Amino acid sequence: MIKFPPQAPLAFHLLAKPTGAICNLDCKYCFFLSKEMLYPGSRFHMADELLETYIRQLLEAHGRVPEVNIAWQGGEPTLMGLDFFKRAVELAEKYKKPGQQILHTMQTNGTKLDDAWCAFFKKHNFLVGLSVDGPRDIHDTYRVNKGGAGSFDQVMRGWEYLRQYGVDFNILCTVHAANQDHPLEIYRFFRDELGAQYIQFIPIVERATAQFLPLANVGWSERPGGERPLYVQSGSLVTERSVGGAQYGRFLCAIFDEWVRRDVGQVFVQLFDTTLGAHIA
Repeated sequence: MIKFPPQAPLAFHLLAKPTGAICNLDCKYCFFLSKEMLYPGSRFHMADELLETYIRQLLEAHGRVPEVNIAWQGGEPTLMGLDFFKRAVELAEKYKKPGQQILHTMQTNGTKLDDAWCAFFKKHNFLVGLSVDGPRDIHDTYRVNKGGAGSFDQVMRGWEYLRQYGVDFNILCTVHAANQDHPLEIYRFFRDELGAQYIQFIPIVERATAQFLPLANVGWSERPGGERPLYVQSGSLVTERSVGGAQYGRFLCAIFDEWVRRDVGQVFVQLFDTTLGAHIA
């Protein structure tokens, strides 16, 4: 067991979702969109008072850790508007310790990015995670807008703004039935066409029996104004969108073989680098 000195500062990672589940896309595999159904009619946004409390307590809890990560996710965090994040940066500067570095990160679908957003990201050294599932025909299979149209063109417009402003970014790619058989096409698209140096691959696994049930049916009391839906999952079968264990393994192995031959130290694939680091540490 690792023993730390009594006063040793310990860092930790925490994600904040200032819009809750609210998003401008309607990705078919998104587990989080159903959370909106729990609060019909609600347009949740983190209030300024809560924002200040959150950042103050986050920095207090880190003590004198030299670098603190403040991470934003969603839903789609850019729906909060740029002024919210300007305020977040201002508060971080207010509450950080002398000499402490703040690393701001945001995971976004990229569809709302423009000159103002990317100038802000560059000025404050944000690391931006961009959600992309591959080239157009693959990406648009599941990552669609509220009208059912593919989001690829909007995402690529956002990527172009990131590139023009020199914003550090990584790619988050979900692996599912539509892209599981195209590992090298996807990896090379990210590496060669998008210039991505940091990539994550996340498997999509959905239970096939997920369904909406009224609260009364699962033992919750009915609320005034009628029953409200609760997202319930049970069973062990997975949906057709899900990637199987063997397919996910083959997907990663195909990319690993190319990565280890030519890209180690140039392209950072989270799972590969984490595993490699554990073996050589």
